[in-house]
Amino acid sequence: MKHGRKISGGRYHKQRKKKLYELPGIKRIVRLGEEKKKTVKVTGGRKKTFLFKANFINIVVSGKIKRVEIKNVVETPSDRFLARQNVLTKGTIVETEIGKAKVTNRPGQEGVVNGVLLK
Repeated sequence: MKHGRKISGGRYHKQRKKKLYELPGIKRIVRLGEEKKKTVKVTGGRKKTFLFKANFINIVVSGKIKRVEIKNVVETPSDRFLARQNVLTKGTIVETEIGKAKVTNRPGQEGVVNGVLLK
């Protein structure tokens, strides 16, 4: 059967258009590179900071936070092709100056990259 059709062959018609808050946002991919951010006004008068490029990661080392430079993206468990394109997502393993680290937040939504050092 054809997609979006009734059993009789007739078409389904939308009842209404989507409202502004129902529309999907722009897909924001965080890549490795010189830091690039954008602040956007959102519903309720708040502001969100979106990250497009990052080259530093905040790592917790023995109770203190260190800001360390990212050298390379080693592995992305969700999709191996993202690691080849140097895309930073939650769970990505990156190589830094002090060793390998795992990204623990969603950098595209928070405007900063946080992580924890791997042993």
